[in-house]
Amino acid sequence: MKAKPRKNSEAQGKLDFIDELESMLPPKRVLRAHRAAEKEIFNIRLSELRKMMNVRQEDITSFTQSGISKLEKRKDMKISTLVEYLDSIGMGIEIKTFPKHPKRKRSDEITLLKR
Repeated sequence: MKAKPRKNSEAQGKLDFIDELESMLPPKRVLRAHRAAEKEIFNIRLSELRKMMNVRQEDITSFTQSGISKLEKRKDMKISTLVEYLDSIGMGIEIKTFPKHPKRKRSDEITLLKR
């Protein structure tokens, strides 16, 4: 009999704990928490992307330094603003759509924007 591969028990424990917490909360509250977390991660990633590209806020000429600071803290922004920001730090963007339904193939994805 083959032994099952073991998952990282610490990571699995955290997932189990989160699943348990989510099961105790109303679904709407869980959804709000997920959305808030995604926005916060988005904000963190913008500044990390800039730093990864070795670009300082004051090096970006298409925005003021204070504008970049505000942009990196925004909870929401226009796609055109995001494209301009990424272009100014030397990065591109690709936005794809894909079916959520598990019976559909991932190959049904469509690229909406690639710059």
